[in-house]
Amino acid sequence: MSGDGEAGRLTTEADEQGWEVDPDDEWGLAVLVSVGRQLKLRREAKKMRVPEFAKAIGYSEDMVYKIEAGSRIPKQVYLDRADRILDAGGLVSAMWEDVEKVRYPKKVRDLGDLESKATDLLLYDPLNIHGLLQTPEYARALLMMRRPAYTDAEVERFLAARMARKSVFERAQPLELSFILEEWTLRRALGGREVRARQLEHLLELGKLRNVEIQMMPMNLEEHAGTAGGIELLKFKDGSAKGRSPEVANGRPVDDPKHIRILETRYGIIRSQALTPRETTAHIEQLLGER
Repeated sequence: MSGDGEAGRLTTEADEQGWEVDPDDEWGLAVLVSVGRQLKLRREAKKMRVPEFAKAIGYSEDMVYKIEAGSRIPKQVYLDRADRILDAGGLVSAMWEDVEKVRYPKKVRDLGDLESKATDLLLYDPLNIHGLLQTPEYARALLMMRRPAYTDAEVERFLAARMARKSVFERAQPLELSFILEEWTLRRALGGREVRARQLEHLLELGKLRNVEIQMMPMNLEEHAGTAGGIELLKFKDGSAKGRSPEVANGRPVDDPKHIRILETRYGIIRSQALTPRETTAHIEQLLGER
């Protein structure tokens, strides 16, 4: 058992928002119901009533009931403490492996699954430095700027989900990645000058990877094929593809050849208009020198 200080901290965390599962996420709900049922059975096997268990673990009774009912995502610290209190020998702590996946929004999990199967990923983001390229500090700054504001717990949840997608850079079979960024997103000091500087340095580091190409669309360009919005294109080994853009199918994901051809053509033109990767690297180095 930990001291009263840790218990008090956990009681405060118990009321945080942002750890509820999406009601439309059937798989996520099933995982939480299963975890909650196992926690309840182990607690009852130890002949511990909810008030006694809640006091021991440092969470409110209401939170214990919600977690056991599968309506709340337990944090890792909750499962670790429950494991010790219930003498589960690591079996409860091991549930975190499944719970951790559920804590990410369903659309993020679905996107991550697609990215894990893709051979090529082409991304143009006209508004921000793309999420896959963001440092934790830059990503946190963007999430903190959101209005209506996210809760602190939601910021942490979405940040963890965004950082988890970076596994695409660590695949045994490298994924070919192409990014096109707008110059203004590199110049704007979102989060502060130091956050921006570290973000620019991170782009230079990623740009050195052989399977990564980063290109910048300069602000002084008189022609721009990307004025209709961002583009996401994923290509797969079997020759199929999935894509998305605000102007195509109202932003819904598409996979039919007609829509994919439109996205490929538009992305190709934007790519040809942007600076080359080598020119982009030189420009980012210049921006770093200006700070």
